Amino acid sequence: MSLATLRDVLEPARTGGYAVAGLVVLGWEDARAYVDAAVAENAPVILQAGPGCRAHTPLPVLAAMFQNLAQSAPVPVVAHLAHGQSIAECRAALDAGFSSIMYDGSRLSLEDNIAATRAVVDLGHAAGVSVEGEIGFVGYARGEVSQSTGADEAERFAAETGVDAMAVSVGNTHLMERVGAEIDFPAVAAIEARTEIPLVIHGGSGIPVAVRQRLSRETAVSKFNIGTELRQTFGSALKQGLAARPDRFDRIAILKETVAPLRDAARTIISALYRP
Repeated sequence: MSLATLRDVLEPARTGGYAVAGLVVLGWEDARAYVDAAVAENAPVILQAGPGCRAHTPLPVLAAMFQNLAQSAPVPVVAHLAHGQSIAECRAALDAGFSSIMYDGSRLSLEDNIAATRAVVDLGHAAGVSVEGEIGFVGYARGEVSQSTGADEAERFAAETGVDAMAVSVGNTHLMERVGAEIDFPAVAAIEARTEIPLVIHGGSGIPVAVRQRLSRETAVSKFNIGTELRQTFGSALKQGLAARPDRFDRIAILKETVAPLRDAARTIISALYRP
C-alpha cells in the first residue's frame, strides 16, 4: 500500500468515533515496530518525525524509510513531519516525500500563526499533502507553560488556514513521564462546536488510557501523538538486554531486542484508540 495522507485516515476517524495513533519515530527499530503493530491490529498508523529525530537523521533518509515501510504494509501509513519549525523546513519535507506536514506556529501571534500556517497549507495542498496546525500552545513538562486554546481563536484559525487537522491545548502537556494530565472536556466541546475538522492531542503519553478512549469515541479528537511512553519502553528493553549480556557489542543484535517490546507497546496504544 502506498503512503496515506492525514486527511485519508483522520476524516474516517472523526466521523467513525475512533482515533489514529501518531507515534514518534527516532530510528529504524521503532518505525518498523510501529508498522508491525499497525498491521497486527489492522489499523492505520502515523509515523512522526519530530525535531529531535530530524536533527539526528536527514529528512530524505526518514522519508525513504517511511515510504519503504508503507509500501510493504497492507494498512495505511502516514509519513508525518511533526513540529515543522519553518516554511522552508516544511517545503523540504514535501520535496523529500512526506505525505503529511505539521507546521508549528504556536509560539507566534494569532495573526502570524494563521499567515504562516496558511502558506504551508497552500504548499501542501498543491502537492496533494495534508497539513496539521496548532492553535493555543501545548507546553512541556518541566518547561514552557501551556496556553489553552479558546473556541473563538480555534474557529478563526480553522477557517482562515484551511488546515486538515488542528492540534489544541486543553490540559495536555508534552514529555510527561507519568500519567497525570487533566483534560478540559468542556473546552474540547466548545472547540468542536465551532469547527468541523479532526482535532489532535499532543502529549498523549500523559493522558490516562480511559480518557484517550473517551476523547476518541465521544469528541472530534481523531489523532493522539504518543512518544514518551514508547521511548521509555525502548530504554527499558535496551537496558535489560545490555544487563543480560554485558559482553555484547554488536549494535544490530542489541537493538533488535527492542523491536518486540516496542511492537507490543504500540499495539496496546493502537488497539485502545482504534475501534471503527
